[in-house]
Amino acid sequence: MAMVGLFWIAEGDVYLGAKPTGLAPGVRLTPEGVMGLGDGQSTLHLWEDVRALTLADVPMKSFMRQAGKAGGVALETVMNLVLPERPLRAGEAPPTMTLHVSTDGGDHRLTAYTAAAAGYSSTEAELSGALLSRLTEGAATMSTTLAAMSDWGRRAEGGSPRGAERERLLRQWADQGS
Repeated sequence: MAMVGLFWIAEGDVYLGAKPTGLAPGVRLTPEGVMGLGDGQSTLHLWEDVRALTLADVPMKSFMRQAGKAGGVALETVMNLVLPERPLRAGEAPPTMTLHVSTDGGDHRLTAYTAAAAGYSSTEAELSGALLSRLTEGAATMSTTLAAMSDWGRRAEGGSPRGAERERLLRQWADQGS
């Protein structure tokens, strides 16, 4: 499993945001279409009907977000040392982002949890948006691009690559089928 931009790629499956479990919201990109997962959004929008994919509410990486995450972990550690008998608090849900899917039948909103706790870099968010737009340019482009992402996911070892490599991959995938 690895995160590249706003995508989570696990054993050849491509998700926007984190791979959902249970009834958690998520979005999977399949050769058939854009699949909403989770409670209240289980649906499939076929690629032939999808006209545009746009992102909203993407949490961006910032110093304050990173400091807040580190501070929260530190506070939780101190509280566990001072009050070891208190019940462990379940972690907060990660932030979400929205994928707007424009189809012949109207506009649809799908929600996905983000995979980056501290948010995404502006470059990776922009490249991910460009890649999503590229997927709507036709069946051949979509098929080639998703196949390249899936193949990389099956071969990836050792988790998510570093920032420069993630950006390189996003650019390469956005150029698929050109």
